[in-house]
Amino acid sequence: MSTEYVEQRDGVYRVSGTRVSLDSVAYAFISGQTAESIAQSFPVLTLEQVYGSIAFYLRHRKEVDRYLEAQERKYDAVRAGSRAADPMFYMKLADAKRGRLSGDAGAKAEP
Repeated sequence: MSTEYVEQRDGVYRVSGTRVSLDSVAYAFISGQTAESIAQSFPVLTLEQVYGSIAFYLRHRKEVDRYLEAQERKYDAVRAGSRAADPMFYMKLADAKRGRLSGDAGAKAEP
């Protein structure tokens, strides 16, 4: 029986034997979710895997926190690149979101 709960594949920490990232479990734990609620959010994970992932995070907290910060920087760079590549799309998206929030989404003009 293996007790390796976290593995690193292609530069990404994952719960062993799954596609669930350690990022997902760690952020849920940091935000105050219990292991039980995390397991409910990720049905592919057993409660043991969630506790094991949390234990890994706590044991390697500085290293994992640096990794999470690096992942955030990568995400921000990709997001900025996407916005720069197609600014019109993001303007339309923002307009649609504003319309939905104000209650105008899908409203038809009356004759």
